[in-house]
Amino acid sequence: MEKKQIITLASAITGGVLLLTVGIVLLFQNRALAKENAQLKAENHYCNVLAPPPLPEKIDFMGEPVPLDDHSVRESLDRELTAICYQHSTTLLCLKRSGRWFPVIEKILKEEGLPEDFKYLCVTESSLSNAISPAKAVGFWQFIQSTAQSYGLEVRDEVDERYNIEKATHAACKYLRNSKNRLGSWALAAAAYNMGENGVANNIAAQSADSYWNTYFNPETARYAYRILAYKLVFENPHIYGVKITDSEKYQPIACKTDTITSSVSDWYSYCKNKGITYKQFKEFNPWCRAKKLTVPAGKSYIIYIPTEK
Repeated sequence: MEKKQIITLASAITGGVLLLTVGIVLLFQNRALAKENAQLKAENHYCNVLAPPPLPEKIDFMGEPVPLDDHSVRESLDRELTAICYQHSTTLLCLKRSGRWFPVIEKILKEEGLPEDFKYLCVTESSLSNAISPAKAVGFWQFIQSTAQSYGLEVRDEVDERYNIEKATHAACKYLRNSKNRLGSWALAAAAYNMGENGVANNIAAQSADSYWNTYFNPETARYAYRILAYKLVFENPHIYGVKITDSEKYQPIACKTDTITSSVSDWYSYCKNKGITYKQFKEFNPWCRAKKLTVPAGKSYIIYIPTEK
């Protein structure tokens, strides 16, 4: 055999071996991918693809059954669950913030005797942040000034307790309990938190309705309870809804000590310097302080949180 023929044959054999190797690698890769897809399907996971998040067969709202056999109820929940599952950044931030703020909210809900699931109303209202709405509702629980003051929160130039998560949570509990006593159910109490007690009462009376689920509301209130339920489903069943976050990845509570203020403070900057913290730290942990000083009326006192860790 001539040298040229030998070289050609060798090249052909080498090329064939290379193609065979690539084919084998691709085969194993395809098998691995197929296995992974089958596993995801078996676990009812959806990733960054257009797949409907699964609905439960039954669910309750603060211990009250939700009539999922009604198509409008089921489709309304499906709408909010789909929206929350696909607004990745907001939902992920809410999950992270829950590590820091749920322990605070849960403790107060328990003290006040309210269902723990009302923490998801707080998520719905503000994404667990001191937000300000276009209607000037403020804080984690989104109180407008008049309602805040009627439930015992102090709102003035130097102090706005709507930004105090503990006091605002107590006030929200009182509002929800009063609404439930008047309207008869927690779902209607939640609706009242969105549109006001009188608005809910007038709607159910005019329509001769007997529950949130069969009352026609304005679009925002009509979606409200379903949004709370959707957050509950995602937070409590992360493995079903494609959420991959560990407890260590959530924002953790920050250790603090307290200082009781019984007399006026002329300058928070000097106060912070004396306490060994920055003004930025002071504002982060005491956002209800709205001015650079504090006038303390006779017989009044305020609790200041001072972080003891970074």
